[in-house]
Amino acid sequence: MDTPTATWRPPRFWRAAQVFARLLVALLARLEVSGDVPAALRRGPLILAANHISPFDPVVLAAACQVRGVAPRIMATGGLFRAPVIGALMRHSGHLRVDRGTAGVHRALDDAAVAVARGSVVLVYPEGRIGLDPGLWPERGKTGAARLALACGAPIIPVAQWGSHEVLPYRTPQGMLPGIARSLLRRPVIRVRFGDPLDLHDLAHGAPGAARRGTDRIIDAITDTLVPLRLDEPDRPRHVDPGRPVDTSRAHRRRPPG
Repeated sequence: MDTPTATWRPPRFWRAAQVFARLLVALLARLEVSGDVPAALRRGPLILAANHISPFDPVVLAAACQVRGVAPRIMATGGLFRAPVIGALMRHSGHLRVDRGTAGVHRALDDAAVAVARGSVVLVYPEGRIGLDPGLWPERGKTGAARLALACGAPIIPVAQWGSHEVLPYRTPQGMLPGIARSLLRRPVIRVRFGDPLDLHDLAHGAPGAARRGTDRIIDAITDTLVPLRLDEPDRPRHVDPGRPVDTSRAHRRRPPG
């Protein structure tokens, strides 16, 4: 685990990897980035909370953050860190391991809290998985992102993305090559929007129900940020991935915008 003895700075390798991510996204799609991250927050401490719709999301978000001058540490599944080459690259870049479904999952939150305390920008997926909502709207979130924000007092910026589900299928690597070939030919539009900073200061850390209320606010903010990115697909996406299962058990009751 990191120790809060010095301010963390993104390794040059991770900065270079973000540039590569931007080139890769440009090869497969047309990236449109809107909204902004205030200059005072770009080096942290800051929490970015994003929706999760595709295995291609980390590449897209790395590219979009590079456009906005942000180098986030990504909270990612432990399986990536166990991979022979990717795992070493993830560790060298300073990303944060999340071992879901194990007792060690709580350690990830501690590591993230230390990272934020050291001035990092930490990128989290509050849904905790690639969403299975039939309309690809954000699902009811896990409370980890809210608990992190309440414990650290760091600002949260909701990040919405749309279009990455057209590049890589849900069951990647199964079907990955046809998805890439299709994207090379069609180059779908991928939109990423950085929303307005979210204020959770009225919620007391550790108070009963605070983490749940904070989580619902975060998901609402991501949803509201996503709305203008898919005005022509308000209910269901046009691109349907036949390998993506549907699960409505975690449907989030969307608060009307405004």
